[in-house]
Amino acid sequence: MTARYDGPVIDPHHHLWDLSLKRHPWLAKATGDLAPILRNYGIEDYRVDAARQNVVATVHVEAGWSDAYPLEESRWLDGLDRSTGIARRYVARVPLDGSDAIGLLEAEAANPDVVGIRDIVSWHPDPARSFAPRAHRMADPAWRAGLAHLSRLGLVFDLMLFPWQMEEALDLVRTFPETHFVLNHCGSPIDRTGEGMALWRSGLQALGREANVRLKISDLVAYDNDWTLESLRPVIDHCLDCFGPARAMFASDFPVAGLHASFDEVYGVFRTVAASLSLAEQRALFFATANDTYRLGIADPGAVRGENHV
Repeated sequence: MTARYDGPVIDPHHHLWDLSLKRHPWLAKATGDLAPILRNYGIEDYRVDAARQNVVATVHVEAGWSDAYPLEESRWLDGLDRSTGIARRYVARVPLDGSDAIGLLEAEAANPDVVGIRDIVSWHPDPARSFAPRAHRMADPAWRAGLAHLSRLGLVFDLMLFPWQMEEALDLVRTFPETHFVLNHCGSPIDRTGEGMALWRSGLQALGREANVRLKISDLVAYDNDWTLESLRPVIDHCLDCFGPARAMFASDFPVAGLHASFDEVYGVFRTVAASLSLAEQRALFFATANDTYRLGIADPGAVRGENHV
């Protein structure tokens, strides 16, 4: 077995928020199971959680900031002390089918720290479990026009969906071969029945064949609350079989993943499962894929040393 990776880590998916700003409606109305994250979560909170994992830089992903206040989240992030590398880059939120989508995309793209956009398309027939306002947004010509414009601006698109939407997503990524897509949270394997997991496996395999799609291996504990290393291992293994380390990256999704696991537990699983890979492959998963995807521009220490572990 190859040694466990102990080099620098880039976390390409986490969130920060200040509830006193009253800009996160989903948190304002959250109760019950979400109670542990109903608190401010800033850079220092993240640093405490990640203190033992050698995180050198991160990507902040939009955290459900109210659409009534466009562009504010990026500007709020701009005002934080990001000298430690936390929130070095952002994936911003723009509703792609909005009447002002083009102007908002151009405004976000003018910020050098904005490298991507996320407009969640995860639709569930149960409104309480749905993230998107309606089904089939990926097929909407107006939504696709917004997607085409973000691609022209050089931004990546973070794609968050449910497995039953993967066939629709396959048409999308094939229609936009020049757009760089990053599939969030392993494709959200929420239905843990045999049929549900089979649908997830086949859909992920199909998306993995498309060269313009990359994958975040993140927040699996949200879909497996009573997780163990052995329950998470086959899911991570399938992700790696479909995408390979060069197109996959480990991510925390903190503080949301903290509802079911500590930061150290999340990365402990990643390190253990990845330990059978070469050090170069591990470096891709923990550092290099995210560094390239989100244009972080951090010198790769392994590449500098010319490592070629097998």
